[in-house]
Amino acid sequence: MTELATLDVESWHPVVSPERTQELAHALESGGVLVLPRLAFALEHREERFLDPKWSNGRAKNISLDRGEVKGARGSAEDQGELARMIERFAASASGLIAALLPRYAPHLKRARTSFRPQPATGRDVSWRKDDARLHVDAFPSRPNQGERILRVFCNVNPHGEDRVWRIGERFETMAERFLPRVRKMRRIEPSLLAVLRVTKGRRSEYDHLMLGLHDCAKFDIDYQRTSPQQEVRFAPGTTWICYSDQVMHAAMGGQFMLEQTIHLPLSALYRPELSPLCILERIAGHPLVA
Repeated sequence: MTELATLDVESWHPVVSPERTQELAHALESGGVLVLPRLAFALEHREERFLDPKWSNGRAKNISLDRGEVKGARGSAEDQGELARMIERFAASASGLIAALLPRYAPHLKRARTSFRPQPATGRDVSWRKDDARLHVDAFPSRPNQGERILRVFCNVNPHGEDRVWRIGERFETMAERFLPRVRKMRRIEPSLLAVLRVTKGRRSEYDHLMLGLHDCAKFDIDYQRTSPQQEVRFAPGTTWICYSDQVMHAAMGGQFMLEQTIHLPLSALYRPELSPLCILERIAGHPLVA
């Protein structure tokens, strides 16, 4: 099963010993979830009004901040500017937290999209591929990452005492050995064709292809969703948690009002790169998966 580790800190810039850093790195890089139950993200007084789904434009699942631009939100230019500043404050806090806990990561952090999620976690009418209430690892059809890691920092900012509820499943290696035989082989022309047609932003590697296949196979298998090893985890308001979402089997089952920061890291930044999904899949496949 996926393991949970707890860190009892209240600061977004904590001081930890080198020994504790090694423990935290191993917990995360081996596919665990790091829970910080007392690390809340405090909203400023004027920001509390954004804890309302009316600020979502209804078309996008989340409100996001990407390269300084707010997407998926409604409101005046002034409102959206304040919303952007709130999300940016969380982005800076989350990035600072990772740099403080895991100093080796600091020079390599590539901050990606930051999300504010005012809508309930479930209830949208989506296809099975986009249904995040099904256990899955993160892999994105249009954004190949060539084995780069996807680290995510989440914080429950619900003002009504509602937990964020996840299911977490079996370890990545076990899931991969189960589903890899079901993933079709990537056609030789596929990466170039997808890139030329601009279906993907860059060339899709065999690693990216296999990760998408694992994502889809797990979500499509209803028996697996119901009967595979799993447990419910509840994150109370004021809780922050961190995981490599490309490695942790997870499903969002409930909750509302959350902030999330995505960080990309190269394998060279890791403390234990041999524990990464790329290295695991290469060991199973018996050959390199990234050119």
